Formats: sequence, structure tokens, C-alpha cells
Amino acid sequence: MAESTDPMDYASWIRGMIERLAKEPREAWALFDSAVPEPKSLVRELVSDAFRDPVTSRYTSAFIGGNPYTVSALARRYDVPRDWIISTTGATEGLHTVYRALLEPGDHVLVETPRFELFDSLAANNHLNVDHFQRPAPEFALDLAGLETALTPKTRMVVVSDLHNPSSHPIPPDQLDALAALAEARDFWVVVDEVYRDYGPMRSRQDIGAKRSHRFISISSLTKIYGLSTLRCGWIIASEDALKRLRAHTDHFSFGVSKLGHAVAALVLENSASFDAYVQRLSEAARPVMTRHCDLWRQEGWVESALPDHGCVAFLKLNEIEDTQAFSTWLMEHSNVIVAPGELFGQPGYVRLGYVQDPAQLEEGLTRFTEGLQAYRQARIRKVV
Repeated sequence: MAESTDPMDYASWIRGMIERLAKEPREAWALFDSAVPEPKSLVRELVSDAFRDPVTSRYTSAFIGGNPYTVSALARRYDVPRDWIISTTGATEGLHTVYRALLEPGDHVLVETPRFELFDSLAANNHLNVDHFQRPAPEFALDLAGLETALTPKTRMVVVSDLHNPSSHPIPPDQLDALAALAEARDFWVVVDEVYRDYGPMRSRQDIGAKRSHRFISISSLTKIYGLSTLRCGWIIASEDALKRLRAHTDHFSFGVSKLGHAVAALVLENSASFDAYVQRLSEAARPVMTRHCDLWRQEGWVESALPDHGCVAFLKLNEIEDTQAFSTWLMEHSNVIVAPGELFGQPGYVRLGYVQDPAQLEEGLTRFTEGLQAYRQARIRKVV
């Protein structure tokens, strides 16, 4: 059985999988997707109605301050002032902007782990020094004592995700408050990546990080919650000094916000009930399928992790399999199933599965995953014997 090589960054891993499938055409079951499938029929209907004569007023310049309708819709969605919102071409550009606007080369950044790899690579690209603090399994809450111990006099920023990527667990509100108090006392910024947060209960949607402290900056987009990466619509929400510095930076350097993409984004946000219903239907259909398979894997002693209450991905600890990069490669080769290995998130021994998709397709993919996991374990036993 082949040993894994050094883990690649997430973007390279995705591209490698796509290129491999192109070279070896075959049907594959993608359980690595970290968003709902693109709602093509909803978008087609929305765009068809909006761009017949007369063309929608939402199709307007986004050059100065972003599309005003998108900004207003976001202000209503999160109950924040319009001027707290900065439009970006996605959450990744939002994080890149925060690093460049608020930090200097050589500054120290603390990033949660397990983590989304781009938190690290974007910081390194901006010549920042990165260390990590643990979000311990199985709940992946913040280890605030460990975080405080890891702070240095040069720490200028802490980066977390809520819901957590890759586990989908939330940060408890009392921990966010404690982190806010620590940030204000020790004078560092906190970036909260909230691209999965809207999968949580609707009643808590407005309780974003940026409203908890002037030291908090929230980043999000339409990619994960609605599967609309094609719109390249993201945003930063901040206040006070962070807002001033971020806006000064974007006014000087950022000109890439799409007039067309953010016009459609405005229409999506203004008609968000239909998109929320789409996500809810998929989640309610897919979740029982995922739960049933997770229960089976735990009963067999193959995994330890339980399915979180919300989100579209699950982060599962595989018992007796430490090299999950080797396992994921084997699984694709033998079962045509693609899962994201934990090494991509700094947590070997785990795999991340995306499950909010068509339930019939999910059932087939999870059945193949089950068969592949069992076969892999048996192959390992035979090799040991």
C-alpha cells in the first residue's frame, strides 16, 4: 500500500483531483464538496426576469463602495450599518485584504487548527509569521487558555472560523465574548471567517462576530451557503479603526468587484427566502442519509465522530487509520469516491465529507465509501498478518 507524500495545499489538491479525473475519465462520487450544489434553476429564473427589458436597477456600478443594493441587503441581513460593509470578490479576497490592510510584514498571526489551509498560505504570502492554537476534538471549541499562552508581544491577529472549517462546530457565544475581552485587553485583531455561519439557526444569523467587539472582523460570501461561487460576491464587516483602515486600503487597491456578479448577488439577497428554502430542502433530505451511515460506522468501530447539528460538512476521525492522505488516494483509485484527507487541515487521521447534496447521489457515494473503508481496513489487516 503506497505511503502518502507531503500533504499539498487545499487548492492544489482540488486541482490535482480534477486533472486526474480528466486524464482517467470515469464516474466519481464527490464527497469533498464544501458547499451546496449550485441552484442553477433559481439563478436562471432570477436572471431571466431581471435582465429582460427593462433591465433591473440592481445592474449598476459597483466601483465605489460596492453595489449599493447588495450592501443594503447585507446590512438588513445582519442588522449592521451600511458603512460597516466592504464588498469583495469573495471571502478569500476579504482575508487577503485584512492581512494587507491591518498587518505589517513580520507581524505574528495565530491561526486555529485544524484549519482551512488558506489561512496559513495567505498569511505567508504577506510575509507574516504564523503559529497555531488548538481547537480540540471532539467539539472543536476554542482552547482559550492555549490561545492566550501562544500569544506573543508581536501577535497582531487571531484567525478563527465559525462554523468551524472543517468540523462545522460553532464557537460557543461565551467563548467569543471571552476572546473579544482578551483581544481588547491585549490589543490584537480577531478575524472570524463566517462563510458557514448561515447554516446555523436563522434566529442567530444576525449575531455575527463583528458586532461583538471593535477588534472583531467578520468575513463571508455567497459561495458556501448558497453554492454561488460563480458570483464572486464576498464581504468584510468591521467597525471603528479596523473599518477605517480596511476601507482606505480597498479604496486605493481594490477594483475587481463585478458589476454583473454583484447585481445578481443583490437579487439573490433580496430574494433570499427561496434560496434559504433550497438549502433547507437539501439539508433535510441529505441529513438523515448521512446520519444513518455515521451511526453504522460508529457501531462498527470505524469512526468516532458524531455529526454536528448544523453545516454541510462533517469531519470524521477514522479509527486505526493515521495516514488519511494515503487512504483518500486509495479510496479514489479503488472506489471512485473522493474525500478530503485531514492532512489538508493539519489533522491527520480525519476525513472531511460534504453531504448536503442530492440524497440518491449521496446514498450511492456513502455506500461506496463504506465498502471502500471496510476493504481498506481489511487490506491493512492482511498486510499486518
